[in-house]
Amino acid sequence: MTKTLNIAFIKARWHADIVDQTLVGFNQSMADAGRDCDVKTFDVPGAFEMPLLAKKLGESGKFDAIVCAALVVDGGIYRHDFVASTVVENLMRAQMDTGVPVYSVSLTPHHFHGNDEHVKFYTEHFVKKGAEAANAVRMVADIEI
Repeated sequence: MTKTLNIAFIKARWHADIVDQTLVGFNQSMADAGRDCDVKTFDVPGAFEMPLLAKKLGESGKFDAIVCAALVVDGGIYRHDFVASTVVENLMRAQMDTGVPVYSVSLTPHHFHGNDEHVKFYTEHFVKKGAEAANAVRMVADIEI
């Protein structure tokens, strides 16, 4: 029998209705796989706030994995690329500094608009990405060292 995984799940609040679908996909995938997990959620204002919290959660020793979800959209200014690369780089750093796996479901579409078609597409896409994150969490958790 595998142990229950303690998961920290950080969600950025920009486009929360879409980003929250990551957790839906994650939980469904874990349930479908029959994997017990205890997921504690943490909301942050945006993607930029995720790495520091990920590091603090990793340092706490309470979690087997940390999943971070955000939608960073291109508003036509350089900040989009800066935020996306900074977030991913520092999520990696948090995992390396703490030894706790950190998974990023931080999508950065170049042409997101709040129209019905884009909202529907990204809502469904985040469910899929949440399931992919759950699969990655299970795979890494099951590696024997």
